[in-house]
Amino acid sequence: MDPQKPTLCVLDASTYVGFWVTKELLNRGYPVHAAVQNSGKSEIEKTIREMGKLENGLVVFPVDIMDYQSILVALKGCSGLFCCMDTPQVYDEKMVDLEVRGTINVVEACAQTETLNKIVFTSSLTAAVWRENILSEKDVDERCWSDQEFCRKMKLWYPLAKTLSEQAAWALAMDRMLKMVSINAGLVLGPAVAEENSVSTISYLKGAAQMYENGVLAVVDVKFLVDVHIRAMEDSSTCGRYFCFDQIVNSEEETLKLANTLRPLISLPSRYECQGREAFAERLRTRRLHKLVEATAY
Repeated sequence: MDPQKPTLCVLDASTYVGFWVTKELLNRGYPVHAAVQNSGKSEIEKTIREMGKLENGLVVFPVDIMDYQSILVALKGCSGLFCCMDTPQVYDEKMVDLEVRGTINVVEACAQTETLNKIVFTSSLTAAVWRENILSEKDVDERCWSDQEFCRKMKLWYPLAKTLSEQAAWALAMDRMLKMVSINAGLVLGPAVAEENSVSTISYLKGAAQMYENGVLAVVDVKFLVDVHIRAMEDSSTCGRYFCFDQIVNSEEETLKLANTLRPLISLPSRYECQGREAFAERLRTRRLHKLVEATAY
């Protein structure tokens, strides 16, 4: 560990993104508090706990996002938090409420931690792309939010959870004068993602056909996503929302490639062949991300 580097907390370090953030922070010499919700079922959770026994600079903390005190314990002495929450269960109306309440607890705990200077909040592009009139808009960027009532009407529980959680985090962070950055990620791809992040992947892809046709279905490699998270933490000038994706999936060829990447979560007929249909217009914009990456080039 680099003694000059501040201690950072990752909550929940047993989510797919949280795990890769934790690994990369350790690779870069940061001391890490890995806050883990105790489900007892996740392979990532077991791996994190084993790493806590072996890795210098990694301390694992059991947390319950409904238990404010357990969050405070994990945050003690940390200068920053990566909030990477996801539910291991299928998203429904109840899980939406739990994720929002948990987010409020986490941000409030940050406000009560004197050493904490910044939150990097993992959100989703689905918190910005769902509403009735998406096709009438030329650009979809960080100013956009998914419509809550539209999500409820279509039973899009994952986008609703990400929208309400991010909005709750922003409202409380501003009220408590906390510095926060949100990273609105596309569909996350990476090593063993179909096995280790299956619930979130399937939840994200509900309504994928509409996202595809509307030019707002996008993917991001987890290593790039993690790099953006850490850049956002390290750069003192960052603030606000950042869309983060590698590619917009808007052609049949790209859709077929995505389906093959996510097998067996997504299945296609055995003889399916790409017909090469015309691509749909891209509507997502990442001007702010480009500025961040260029400004913090290593």
